[in-house]
Amino acid sequence: MSGTRLSAQSCDGNLGENIFLDGDFGSGEDNIVSPNPQIAPGFRYVFSGPPADGEYTLTNNTGAWPGLYQPWLAIGDNSSDPNGYMMVVNASFEPGLFYEQTIDGLCEDTQYEFSADIINLIKQGEQTPHGKPNVTFLIDDEGLFRTGFIEQTNRWNTYGFAFTTAPGQTSVRLSLSNNAPGGIGNDLGLDNISFRACGPMAQILPLAEEVGCQDGAPIELTATIDGDQYDSPALQWQQSFDAGLTWQDILGENELTYLHTDARSGRYYYRYLLANGASNLQNSKCRVVSNQKVVFIQPKFYSIIDTLCEGLSLPVGSNVYDETGTYTDSLISVYGCDSIITTELVIVPDTGIESAVTVTDPNCSYLDDGQIVASVPTGGAPPFTYRLSGDNILNGQLITDLSGGNYTYLIEDRYGCTYEEQLVVNTPPVFSIDLGRDLTLELGDAARVNLTFSGGIPQSITWNPAEAVSCDPPCTDFLLQPSNSIQILGGATSENGCLAQDSIFLQVLKVRKHFFPSAFSPNGDGVNDVFTGFGASPNVQMIEELLVFDRWGNGLFRAVDLLPNDLRAGWDGTASAKTLDAGAYVFTARIRYFDGEVEQVSGEVALVR
Repeated sequence: MSGTRLSAQSCDGNLGENIFLDGDFGSGEDNIVSPNPQIAPGFRYVFSGPPADGEYTLTNNTGAWPGLYQPWLAIGDNSSDPNGYMMVVNASFEPGLFYEQTIDGLCEDTQYEFSADIINLIKQGEQTPHGKPNVTFLIDDEGLFRTGFIEQTNRWNTYGFAFTTAPGQTSVRLSLSNNAPGGIGNDLGLDNISFRACGPMAQILPLAEEVGCQDGAPIELTATIDGDQYDSPALQWQQSFDAGLTWQDILGENELTYLHTDARSGRYYYRYLLANGASNLQNSKCRVVSNQKVVFIQPKFYSIIDTLCEGLSLPVGSNVYDETGTYTDSLISVYGCDSIITTELVIVPDTGIESAVTVTDPNCSYLDDGQIVASVPTGGAPPFTYRLSGDNILNGQLITDLSGGNYTYLIEDRYGCTYEEQLVVNTPPVFSIDLGRDLTLELGDAARVNLTFSGGIPQSITWNPAEAVSCDPPCTDFLLQPSNSIQILGGATSENGCLAQDSIFLQVLKVRKHFFPSAFSPNGDGVNDVFTGFGASPNVQMIEELLVFDRWGNGLFRAVDLLPNDLRAGWDGTASAKTLDAGAYVFTARIRYFDGEVEQVSGEVALVR
């Protein structure tokens, strides 16, 4: 148990039977219990899930609700019963009671334990913050134990505490209260509410099974009571005749020791009830229960009847029998008991088991979908057992989910006659693709991607991001001209449905390759007659604007959307149809590159006459 005790004792001894029989909420095929159980004051019972804030329901499976909240667990109750019910509480906006029951007929000055199984219904790892349940256990409206915040672990946990009834107190009101407000979170499941008497450590030692011989001495069982909770302990020995399901008092057996005298072979089940005084012992709500003690009386006579295949043998003690006959052996067991074993052995001829075995290899190197199937055996005596490399195979002649490897396939009939074959399940070649090494490019450069493959022929090829690749099937050799660094992932499927992946990283260096001359001579000789921008193509896409000014800032020339390296465009050294004097002039230009980036540059150019 865990949690925060407010002012409570701890039960360090044995517990009694659960007084509160309704604490597991029962079982049923209906997903939600009807009618209203009326066990949660201040909460509204709903007949369909999931409950909203301030509501609760009893259900056997939250996963059956079509409107289950996404953060909630889809679970059943905390038991092995698939139809067992649990209580599901969606906390109200204000802290308050969500469970309350009254138990009568208790004993005064007696210790009891109050516990319950609780789970936080929010899934572990849920990213959205949710409030955590924090539950107080109350006795007669007094909070005696607090769980603390219950984490999102996807697991049920048991919380509880022990307390002692006051003098004259024979009735208690059990309550559970949520301390945290509802809203987002504070949603819990509740199950297996338990209320038990708590007493000293009551044991029958040793805890292990006690073994006796059929002709041996009686076996003495001793009650060991450790603890001072009871000033006047009284006990009652009990025996079970259905392996511990139900128990009956052994009349007159109220001492610390009990003598088992039944010499018949078999297993015998014992325990004792313990209470503080004879009157409390008669009240099932006031006593605790010891551990179960099993006494096994080993039989003196054993009979073995067996039929074996020719060539097999049966060991009995130090003897080994391999012929048909009846044999008698006298042995001493590990417990020192004399045993007489009569063996009736029949040896049958090996008629020869035959079976046609077919091996199917896995489809892909990484799959375990190989199979071995055998025809119906001929010869031998059914039923047959099928084994693969020593393992029992439960699905008979067909063995699935095999990876490549060497196997021993064995068929065994009812007498141990066998058919054995060494088989090889082949691992197919690894289907793989290769996109080559990663490349480094300068802005505007193109790269050739060549997809090679081995271990199979691609039947389909996919690319991610798909928009980055444009090519016609089979699309194994193409050019890429990225404007930014990019990772290209290729995927292929072979004719057998095998998958392969590879990637290539294209790093694009943002090199800006433009050039403006520092001088030009517009003299009509066909050499350097025009001032314009130059650049590597397609690195430089466009000179969006070119402006030229004199030294006083007067505009002399403007051109837009010039292609780089175009000698037919640009400034010819004139302004307003007048030839300008030689000298220094200022220019600015706005350049657009292959990746869409725009750069503003400026400088001086000398006009030479």
